[in-house]
Amino acid sequence: MQNLERKFRCADLAAAERAAVGMGATDRGVIAHRDLFFEAPEARLKLRTINGREAAELIAYRRADSRNARLSEYQVAPVSNAEAMVTVLTYALGKPRELIKTRHLFIFRSTRIHLDKVDCKGTFAELETMMSHGSASLAEAHKELEEVVAALGLTDAVPEAYVDLLDER
Repeated sequence: MQNLERKFRCADLAAAERAAVGMGATDRGVIAHRDLFFEAPEARLKLRTINGREAAELIAYRRADSRNARLSEYQVAPVSNAEAMVTVLTYALGKPRELIKTRHLFIFRSTRIHLDKVDCKGTFAELETMMSHGSASLAEAHKELEEVVAALGLTDAVPEAYVDLLDER
């Protein structure tokens, strides 16, 4: 699976929400994420628990760090017992790094608009234009992604993954 991504610092999430609604995006609600990142040699690997449920998702992804739009390739596997998976992954890969965030999700055409509050790191807008199953060509995805960036007035691009921000002081 693939998507095209960009991430920005976003000081005014309320204004971004209004802009998303104004452009016709569908509000999909607020989601609480707990991401546990494990060291992996070939990709980033995280176990994501959503809204405190026992079930989770194991997500592996590869993408370059860049302030520009970047292609992300990923695999997702459902996990029925998150705590057991944490135990096994910790045993095999070592202690994970934890990232907690609250995400307000909007959908605009093929683009997922994530308005995120990341614990101890601030507020962000992360945009993902889906390209899975032939839904958009790379050129179409770039065009749609930049349309959303402009509509939300985003300018302060962030090149790294949220987990890398944990290293910032």
